[in-house]
Parts: sequence; C-alpha cells; structure tokens
Amino acid sequence: MVDQATSLAELLHADTAFPVGSTVLEAGCGVGAQTVEIAKRSPAAHITSIDLSEMSLREARKAVEANRISNVTLLQGDIFKLSFVSESFDYIFLCFVLEHLPNPMDALMALKGVLKPSGTIISIEGDHGSTFFHPDSEHARRAIQCQVTLQAMAGGDALIGRRLYPLLRDAGFRDVRVSPRMVYADATRPATVDGFTRRTFTAMIEGVREPALDHNLLPASDFDKGILALHRTAEEDGVFCYTFFKATGQK
Repeated sequence: MVDQATSLAELLHADTAFPVGSTVLEAGCGVGAQTVEIAKRSPAAHITSIDLSEMSLREARKAVEANRISNVTLLQGDIFKLSFVSESFDYIFLCFVLEHLPNPMDALMALKGVLKPSGTIISIEGDHGSTFFHPDSEHARRAIQCQVTLQAMAGGDALIGRRLYPLLRDAGFRDVRVSPRMVYADATRPATVDGFTRRTFTAMIEGVREPALDHNLLPASDFDKGILALHRTAEEDGVFCYTFFKATGQK
C-alpha cells in the first residue's frame, strides 16, 4: 500500500486539498499510506482517521510520526458503527475502502450521517477491468481474474471503480462527479514501471497465488505464466495501463 500511495500520489491527490480549519474524516485509513499524502497537502485541516484494525493503526501512527504530521488524530472505529456526533465533518475521504465491503451502500449511508449539510464526500477506487497491457497475454488476464474472483468471494468488488457514480447517487449525494485517473507505464516512465507495474499491481496479483490455487481457479503453471507475462510488461518494450476513479459528491 505504501508503494502504491507513493507512486500514485500526484495522480490521485494533486487536487485533494481541504480548507484551513476544515474537519475531515478519513474512513478506513489502513496503515496510513493515504493519510500521510492528504495530511501533507492540507496541513491546516483537522483530519480524523479511523480503521477497524488496531494492527493497521499502529503502522499508521508510525507513518504519521515518521513524517512529522501533527494534524491527524488516529482512532479505532467501525464505519458501520460511528461514534461521532451527527453532521460533524466538513469532508469524508475514502480511498480503496469500498472495494473491500460487501455492503458499500450501507457504508456510504453511515458516513453521510456524520457529514455536515452541503459537506463533501471523496471516494477513490480502482477497477481491475480497466487493465490492459503490451505484450497482451491471456495467461496474465486469467491471473488477474483470479484476484477479481477471490475478492468477490470475500464480499468485495475489484471492479467497483465503474460503480462509484451510481453508488453515490443512490446514497443521495448531489452533484456527483467522477474523474478517471489512468496510470500509464512504459520505459520512459521508470518510476511508474517500478512503483506501480512491478511493486504494486503485479505484486498484488502474485500475492493471491496460494488462495487461487487452493480454490482451483487456475493450474499452478498457468498462474505462474500469467505472473511472468505481467513482469514482461515492465520490460523495455512493455506497456501497462490501469484506471482509478475519483468521485466527489455533496450532501
């Protein structure tokens, strides 16, 4: 997650800025990778970052301290059982959270309750269906599909980027706007090739090898061919593309 946040910081957060004195709830902060990025860009905003996992929060605290950030309060909390006063935040920020939830609409409704009237929600998600690359490879696409299938089996949605617009609209947010953010990597962008193609996306797919094999989603030899094909896209003549979606809406 840290590799991903670092390599995508400008793409995802260049236009993420909160006004002086504004109150922000970051829901599902994880290990603090995105927390650090948004806090640096809005040092005069008051950010409350919550996560259900105390283990993740410990890592988030380390990240905040290492970056000498003083405008973030880290708390253990459940998106579905928020303890905050109703309508107490100017902004809600979520990044790579809804994709892991079996009921993203319930999460959006709960978060809407602590957002002030006319407050803004910002949600960023990826969509594995937006992936394409050169050289093309059926084995690579099948390995990626393993991750999509496993996430669906766990109640999540690796294709949720395309759903942000209807989700926010159905949750009752006004003036919903979605901005696609494409990651494009070739040899002229070595930092993106290393930070995203190799160390983020390909590493993520490699990480599901064991459960994919356990669920008989692919033979081991086919999965390994897919990983080799993804690494091949990071070579001198390779190309890799992926699209994130950033949505905003008003209460």
